[in-house]
Formats: sequence, C-alpha cells, structure tokens
Amino acid sequence: MGFPENVLARGEKVVKSLHPHWLTVAVPTLLAVLLLAAGIAVAWATPDDRTGNLIQWVVAGILAVLAIWLVLVPFLRWRTTHYVITSHRVMVRRGILSKSGKDITLSKITDVSFEQTLLDRIVNAGSLRIESAGDSPDELLHNIPRSNDVQQLVNRLVDEDDLRRRRSAQSPPDQPGQA
Repeated sequence: MGFPENVLARGEKVVKSLHPHWLTVAVPTLLAVLLLAAGIAVAWATPDDRTGNLIQWVVAGILAVLAIWLVLVPFLRWRTTHYVITSHRVMVRRGILSKSGKDITLSKITDVSFEQTLLDRIVNAGSLRIESAGDSPDELLHNIPRSNDVQQLVNRLVDEDDLRRRRSAQSPPDQPGQA
C-alpha cells in the first residue's frame, strides 16, 4: 500500500516513499521460524493422550503470545512506518494503533546527514538525521534503505525548493485585468 495522496498539497508530488530497510524484520522472521519449529517439536515429542494434548495446548498458547510480541508487532511497526519525501516536505508517519507524524518543510531543513555502521554499509542502509530550523528536535530516521542516496535526494530537493522560492519572490505580481 502506497502513501495516501490525499495528504498532499496542490502541486505537491511524492518523490520517494520508503519503509525502514527490510532487514529490520529479518530477526522477527527468523524467530517466527524458530517458534514454529518449537511448536512442531513439542507436538511430535509429546504423547497423544490427555496429558500430551494439554501440554501441546499450553505450549501452543505460549508460542502464540511470543509470536505476537516478537514477530507480529515488529512486522506491523515496520509496515506502518512511512518516510515520504515530496517536492515540498519530508513526512514521517509511525504507529500501529496510535499514530504519530511529523512534517518538515524543505525550506526549514538546515542540514541532512547520514550514518552507516559496517553492517549498514554491507546491506546498503543507514540512519538519516534531518536538522530543521526552529525549536523542534532533529528527526532521526533509522534503517533507511540507500541512506546516502536519500540524503543526496533531500539535499537536491532543498536546493530546488530554495531556487523556486527565490524565483517566485523576484517575479512581479500579476497586474489586475491582464491575462
């Protein structure tokens, strides 16, 4: 599912829409496989009688709770985190049940930097820090795919936005009655 277009201003275009890097859910996926294997092992190892069935149901319940907590929640957190870069702003939306969001207009961005650990460099991901003018704290976007490319994209869009604003400030206002 893409980012909803109805939140965009007139003339605003989505340039890039991202989720955190897919490796963010690699460990939860591995845990899902291990939990499933544990469930199968318990079902195979317990006898097929009343006591064995009770053990299987208890273990299945414990594994289901663990799967929700360790697999489903991280996957939903990954899926409901949106980083959207438009021609006018950078939008961040997070949340499964309760949502939070932040919009940083390109004209307010003062600096964009990225950081990559060795593992980030191997998987071509990283963190992006967006500093903006005003009292709001910096926005840190974690696990951005191709973070160095995204940094360059945001910098280019900031420059283009600045140039567009300067041009519109220099152009004379329309005279009434002229077409």
